[in-house]
Amino acid sequence: MKPTSKQWWVITLLSLPLFIQAQQTAAPVVHQFTVAQAVEYARKNNVQVKNALLDVQKQAQVNREVTGMAYPQISGSVSTTYNPNVATQVIPNFISPATYQVLVQEGVKDGNGNPIQMPGSFDFIAAQFGTKWSASGGVSLNQIIFDGQVFTGLQARKTLIDFAEKNVEVTEESIKANVYKIYYQLVVSKTQLELLDSNISLLNKLLHDTKIMYDNGFAEKLDINKSTVQIANLQTEKNNVLTQVANGYLGLKVLMGMPVADSLVLVDKIDDDLIKQDILAAGIFNYNERKEYQYAELGIKLREYDIQRYKLSAVPTLSLNGMYSKSAQRNKFNFFKSGEDWFDISAITLNLNIPIFKGFATSAKIAQARIELQKSKNQAEALKLNIDSEVQTAKNNFVTAINSLDYQKQNMALAEEVYQQTKKKYEVGTGSQTEINTAQNDLKMAQTNYINAMYNATVAKVDYLKATGKL
Repeated sequence: MKPTSKQWWVITLLSLPLFIQAQQTAAPVVHQFTVAQAVEYARKNNVQVKNALLDVQKQAQVNREVTGMAYPQISGSVSTTYNPNVATQVIPNFISPATYQVLVQEGVKDGNGNPIQMPGSFDFIAAQFGTKWSASGGVSLNQIIFDGQVFTGLQARKTLIDFAEKNVEVTEESIKANVYKIYYQLVVSKTQLELLDSNISLLNKLLHDTKIMYDNGFAEKLDINKSTVQIANLQTEKNNVLTQVANGYLGLKVLMGMPVADSLVLVDKIDDDLIKQDILAAGIFNYNERKEYQYAELGIKLREYDIQRYKLSAVPTLSLNGMYSKSAQRNKFNFFKSGEDWFDISAITLNLNIPIFKGFATSAKIAQARIELQKSKNQAEALKLNIDSEVQTAKNNFVTAINSLDYQKQNMALAEEVYQQTKKKYEVGTGSQTEINTAQNDLKMAQTNYINAMYNATVAKVDYLKATGKL
């Protein structure tokens, strides 16, 4: 049966929300990010940061496990046993001697009228002890009163969490530096594309003017061809830059943990003043401003806890154990029958375990832990040297990059001026095509050098901020 007109309306109305949801799902997500927003997005979505955060959660659960060792450990048990054949044991015959002793004392005679005499031996008798069925149920408690290793574990809980959280910060800082570099590289590429478009416009204007001059007999066909080739070369270079930019956006999305299908728009701009802004006004550098050094110091503290743990393993441990249960024995499975006896069993035990000699294993572990501690201290000292080198190298690179940026900016302005003057000479007929081609190439080279200098200065700034712990 076909749906009626009214039914079609009902079906349409019911399907409309699903259609709208499908359209919303299919629509691309557009992100307009400053560099700070890009860093924040990466902090929440980068897989390395996610895993580092999961390590913090894992450490919290490990801490719960250590804490749980200090709580009472309570367990219950229920068991039943069926013995098809109750065990038989052979024991000395202690019944017959007592019986004969009574007979002898009473003067009882045998069938022949003779007094009963005590036999020389009575051999053994076979006896079964137990029942076909037995059952028991109870609870037990174990409470650590003092254990040096558990005590150290409880002390180290906060440091372990701090260690895991500091690893998150180190990971985030590394991701942040890479996001900054790629972000600003893409921002600089906008300037590069703008310069390429400007050059293409200049050459299109030159080609237009050359064609007019050619039509009036003041230029050769060769001049037109040269300008056409230059425009084609610049257009090819622009296409290559566009491909590199597109790939750069893909790399930035992957680094940030953003779906590739999403659209990313970079809203920050960069110029010479922004690059130079307050960069060398960092003041006195402190090692503790570096996340890696903070991480190393926490590692040293954990090594010290290791030594303490092994030392306290030689200290006596004290624990309390308690047990209560009920048991019953039956020849039939009737444990739930009222009126039948169940017998109580209970015990309280205080255990003092005193380590006396472990074959020097404890002292060996302490020695190993001391060696690991010294290695961690050595690594921290080596990290200081590396940080000193990184700071000075980054500072030198930044100063050089800024000087190069200023020089290349001036050079680009001069090349622009030379090109404009050469173009005017060419337009009035006092210059040659060769001169204007040379000026155009010089301008393009100056622009390329300026773009490279701008990017190098941006990277140098990021490296310097990271080296000083101020990124």
